[in-house]
Amino acid sequence: MSIRPWVIVEAPDSRGLRQVIVGSETVGSAWSLGELRKMLDRLGYPENMDMEDPASVCWRGGDSRTWPDRAGRRRTTIVLMMAGMLASMALNTVIGWPDATGALTFAQRISGALFVLSGAVQGAAAIAVLDYWGRRQFNSSGAVVLLGALVALATDSLLLFMWFEETEYTPYLLAFMPLWCWSLWALWLLVREKSWQRIPRPKTFAAGVVATALLTAVSLAYSTMYQPAAAPMHFILKAEFGRARADHRLPFVHVPLKLYMKNAGGIPVYIINNDYTVYGRNAKYSEKGEWLEEWRRSLDEKREEDAHRYVDKLKYTPISSDRFYRPGNWLDVGQEYAMERALQIPRSTEFDTMNIVLQITYMRKDRGKLDVAQFRRAHRSWNKDEGRYYCAPARCGEELYYHGRVRHNNNLINVTRRPRYVTAIWSPEKRPIYSISSFHFEGPVARSEEKRDVNRYGASTAYADSEVAVTELLSSSGADGV
Repeated sequence: MSIRPWVIVEAPDSRGLRQVIVGSETVGSAWSLGELRKMLDRLGYPENMDMEDPASVCWRGGDSRTWPDRAGRRRTTIVLMMAGMLASMALNTVIGWPDATGALTFAQRISGALFVLSGAVQGAAAIAVLDYWGRRQFNSSGAVVLLGALVALATDSLLLFMWFEETEYTPYLLAFMPLWCWSLWALWLLVREKSWQRIPRPKTFAAGVVATALLTAVSLAYSTMYQPAAAPMHFILKAEFGRARADHRLPFVHVPLKLYMKNAGGIPVYIINNDYTVYGRNAKYSEKGEWLEEWRRSLDEKREEDAHRYVDKLKYTPISSDRFYRPGNWLDVGQEYAMERALQIPRSTEFDTMNIVLQITYMRKDRGKLDVAQFRRAHRSWNKDEGRYYCAPARCGEELYYHGRVRHNNNLINVTRRPRYVTAIWSPEKRPIYSISSFHFEGPVARSEEKRDVNRYGASTAYADSEVAVTELLSSSGADGV
């Protein structure tokens, strides 16, 4: 009969798992008496070994009937922990990947990379859950799970904080709100169990994890709320009249229009609306210089007319209007665009001066990405087939609508806000207008929201104008002597 080493079964830990030592070597752990018998059977002990014989087995912290493992609760905890970690991993990856791979600025790419990295940490924590609530073969598994819970709390708190800024419904709210509650529960459970204690210098690790989570949250918040302004926008716009030419077959004069723009700033832009309009001016004249009183009255009435001593009753009549650049196209840094058109006016025109106004409305590409394919399509307001874009001509006249989805280059804003759209309206009879808001041709939008979004996406308008006397045009063409 061979002599076998003494078997020692340690007291159950907080989960009910009992460590098994044979001789002086730890050979495993068991949740139940059946698991203990299978383990000893693999080690060569007889199947009918007497577990109550103190010469064979030493029981510490209980006897052979002390197996306090609550398998149902433990497995439920594993499922909930893994589900939360995997859901957080998926959410963070979905949020961070577009910025990490496609953002235009370095800060936005860093923000996206941090979210992707946090997703990777939570994926590792999901795997560590199995070991920490299992046999704990790795001393660091509890610390990894704790790190995953802290990262989830930090990122979900940031998302929740950003959502509270405007409290708009977004489908992602159904993800990060429950995950924030889950992270509180997970962190409470892990702190109660002191999951960091099995690693060397647990207090140092815990302090480092908390500091890292706080720094990550601050970094993400800063990169989200900070709007890059280091590269200012600058456009060169020119709108000029060329040398006129008389038409010898018809009583008209051909006036060339020269239009030019260049992106002289440091950021590429989308052109979301633009227009050039030529106006003819009529006025009343007085040699006595008695019109300044009329100018003062115009200021009181907020008409803001030019101040002239000898000229008053200014009236501007649109002669020609069109778009200069296709809405939705972009203008890269240093890119320029020029166009020439010919305008016809009668030799006997009643106008005394002519004025051309060129304006472009742009949106910074480092702030948002416009759905160009959707935005470039012009919707005709008078066409009933346009559906929600239709507007009765008696109410709206004849207008062209450009409308498309815009996504912020920081995806944190996209997931905590309703969808935003760029809307541009052009008409030959009115000045072009635009908006950036949640307006989707369905219901009203608050003015404050529209103003906030215009600033958020860096939208603005640049102007250029030029004025010339009609007598100068007729003189240059030789038509004044005809």
